[in-house]
This record gives sequence, structure tokens and C-alpha cells, in this order.
Amino acid sequence: MEFCSLASGSSGNCLYLATDSTSILIDSGISGKRTEEALNTIGRTLSDIDAILVTHEHADHIQGLGVLARRKGIPVYATAGTIRKLKGMRSLGEIPETCFHEVEADRPQQIGDLSVLPFAISHDAAEPVGYRVESGTKSAAVATDMGIYTEDTIRHLQGLDMLLLEANHDVHMLEVGRYPYYLKMRILGEKGHLSNEASGRLLSELLHDHMKHIVLGHLSQENNYPALAYETVCAEVTLGDCPYRSGDFPIHVAERDKVGDLLTF
Repeated sequence: MEFCSLASGSSGNCLYLATDSTSILIDSGISGKRTEEALNTIGRTLSDIDAILVTHEHADHIQGLGVLARRKGIPVYATAGTIRKLKGMRSLGEIPETCFHEVEADRPQQIGDLSVLPFAISHDAAEPVGYRVESGTKSAAVATDMGIYTEDTIRHLQGLDMLLLEANHDVHMLEVGRYPYYLKMRILGEKGHLSNEASGRLLSELLHDHMKHIVLGHLSQENNYPALAYETVCAEVTLGDCPYRSGDFPIHVAERDKVGDLLTF
């Protein structure tokens, strides 16, 4: 399997995941043109993409969806609640009904040689999910836009080869920053976003001997820095009860406006 973050952050999210025979995008939160340019950077094209998995309907996850689905005919997989919201968004234009494919949390969906398992997450959207994707013995998951994580979250993220995990904000930066009070409370709430510290605690529950790559993603432009997210998550792992140290694993930080490394595992 191979993975690349084409964009990840509060301004747009688009992730590439593939095997030798099946290629997907997880979210389409940047323009169609920028998506194609990002794929070209890693030697891929939109013609390679077999499906788009949508986590939820917020703009930073679906900005380019209408163009890709309508003009390129790429199938769109999302929960019933998310599809209902997408159909009501005039900004996306009219997406053909045949493009939509409904998924359900905890019900596996086969796309080519990929087994896709959506799992429920806690976020202020209609019916948001993360995705665990497996092919043969390889597995990867994307878990962002979570106000909290639960034992069920941990269960879905066990035994992975690769994980993209939200490290959205530094709590102190958010608290003293310029966001209005209601927005701070939304981000800090149970249907908001994971802080750097919470991300590190969750990661500590998931590490195992054979994990190949960890990518920290969906960083806030206003309330975080890549170096701060990295150092905070590493400290939570190294100083906590986890039997591992952060240096035992390659930990990457996905950038908002730059294509990441193409990771293989």
C-alpha cells in the first residue's frame, strides 16, 4: 500500500491511498485543479482514482468534490447523513445520483481490492466517520475531526501499519487566541477537534511493534504549529505509560498546502 497527504489542515483535506490495483482519495477538500496538480507531483493522475471516501460534509473536506464527481465521474462513498447534506449544497453543483454510494459505520465496503470499514466519530456534522482500509495483510486509517475518542475508536485503530491522526490545536494557543468564545468552545467540545495532547494520548494506546508510519494531520493554521504538534505528541508518548518512545517510530506532520512524502508500507 502507499499513502500521501495531498493537503491536510483546517483549510483543506485530501488524502491519497492506493494499492497496485486500486486508488482512492479520502476527502476532497481542495479544488479539482489543485488535486490533480498534487497527484501529478507523486506521479499519479485523477484517471487513477477509483473512488472518493468522504468523512463528512464540512467545506474543508468537500470543496473539490462536485468537480471531481461530475466532470471525472469518480464514485463518492459517504454515510446517508453526509450524502443528504451534500445533495443540499448549491456550492457543489449538481452531482449525478449515480455517483453516490452509501456506507454505514461498522459495515465493510469493498472497493477493488480495498476493504473499507467506516467507523463513527464525534464531530458536529450530520453522520461523520473515519475510515480503516485494509488490503491483504496491510492496513491504514484516517482519524480526524474528533472532539473525543472512545474505546470504540481505539478498537477500530488497533494493529495498523499506517495512521493519519488529528493533532488539531494547542489548547493554550486556542484559549488565548483571537477566535470568538463560541468557536473556542466548539473546538474544545466533545464534537470538536483533538488537541495535540489528546492526539498523543490516543496514539499511546495504538502503538505496536509493527507500525510503519504515523502522520499527524488536520493542524489548525491559527492555533498550532507543525513543530509544536510534533513535540507535544512525542512528549505524550515518551513521558506517558506507553511502553514505547516516540523515537521508536517515524512520525510525520502533514502540511496544509504542501504535498507530503509518498509513504509505502
